[in-house]
Amino acid sequence: MKFSLVATIVLLALAQGSFAQGAADLESLGQYFEEMKTKLIQDMTEIIRSQDLANQAQAFVEDKKTQLQPLVAQIQEQMKTVATNVEEQIRPLTANVQAHLQPQIDNFQKQMEAIIKKLTDQTMAIEN
Repeated sequence: MKFSLVATIVLLALAQGSFAQGAADLESLGQYFEEMKTKLIQDMTEIIRSQDLANQAQAFVEDKKTQLQPLVAQIQEQMKTVATNVEEQIRPLTANVQAHLQPQIDNFQKQMEAIIKKLTDQTMAIEN
């Protein structure tokens, strides 16, 4: 009877030890799953934040674009007015410059024609 009592105690001790080892494994497995859950939550939160940041940036750009459209239209209108004014001021100046240069251009053309005629006449005289 003592032997069976001792064998039972040893068997209980071994069983308790193996249960303790199983509990430790279970605890480490539970900790691993807890860490995985925490990492997954952090990753998903970061993805949602980055998506939210992209949406905020897009909304900001659209808002500023909407605000700037009237200003751009106003600047374009002012540029058209300035271009018209500059053209009106330059047109008489170009006409004036052309009027001053045209006699000189005509004179230059006559001189070049005279030189070419003289060279042609000299070439004809040499050939004969």
